[in-house]
Amino acid sequence: MINEKITRFILSHHVLTVAAAAQDDLWCANCFYAYLPEEEGFVICSEKSTRHSCLFVRNPNVAGSVFLETEEIARIQGLQFTALSQMCEGDFHDKCRKAYMKRFPYAALKDGEIWFLKLMSLKFTDNCLGFGKKLLWNRE
Repeated sequence: MINEKITRFILSHHVLTVAAAAQDDLWCANCFYAYLPEEEGFVICSEKSTRHSCLFVRNPNVAGSVFLETEEIARIQGLQFTALSQMCEGDFHDKCRKAYMKRFPYAALKDGEIWFLKLMSLKFTDNCLGFGKKLLWNRE
């Protein structure tokens, strides 16, 4: 189970950066997300033709981050993660789409596939807990 402090941090933000790579091609993208705590992963929406989506298909292993932008060292917080990307299908697609649309209702006006980023590992740095304090999590 992911630490409650990490979950609260994730739920208090709405944009992540995801990096994808395959062969000699790599790319990162900033995406709005919904978080499914019970599934331990992020839901994003992206068109199939985007560079990062094409890379997801070629190599589902991704990395990313969510962070608080601040100049105050004592408030620095940031999450780095690895995940497996998958295009959502069937009942799981419906669950993920519902969560995403609840958080971003205006997304109904945009085309795009629903993707799930299944978290594999996390490193959460939280200077509010002490300078350089890190909480780690790995999927068993």
